[in-house]
Amino acid sequence: MFVSRSRVCLTVFFAVGLITSSVSHAADTAATPQQERMKTCNSEAGTKKLSGDARKSFMSDCLSGKTAAGSTTAPMTAQQERMKTCNAKASEQKLAGDTRKQFMSSCLKG
Repeated sequence: MFVSRSRVCLTVFFAVGLITSSVSHAADTAATPQQERMKTCNSEAGTKKLSGDARKSFMSDCLSGKTAAGSTTAPMTAQQERMKTCNAKASEQKLAGDTRKQFMSSCLKG
C-alpha cells in the first residue's frame, strides 16, 4: 500500500485544523467566573431597573462581591466554622508553637 506524500500531508493538515477549530470553539463557549459574575450582576441590575450612577455603583459593588449577587463564596461548613472559632480563641490566648497545636487539636475534636 503506497500512499502519496501529498495525501498524507493533506490528511495531517486537515486533522490539525479540526483539532484547532474544536479547541478554539470550546474556549469561546466556556464562560469564566468573571463573565458569569458580570452576567449575574447585569441581570440583577436590569431586574432592579437601575440606570446611570445607581447602576454604575451597583455594578461596581456587585462585581467586587459586596452584594449577594456578586458573592462567589459558598457558606462555610461546620468544620470550617469550628476551625475559625478555635483559631480565634487560640489567637486571643496568644498561643504559639506546640501549645497552639495541642489547643487546636483538642478544640477541633469538640
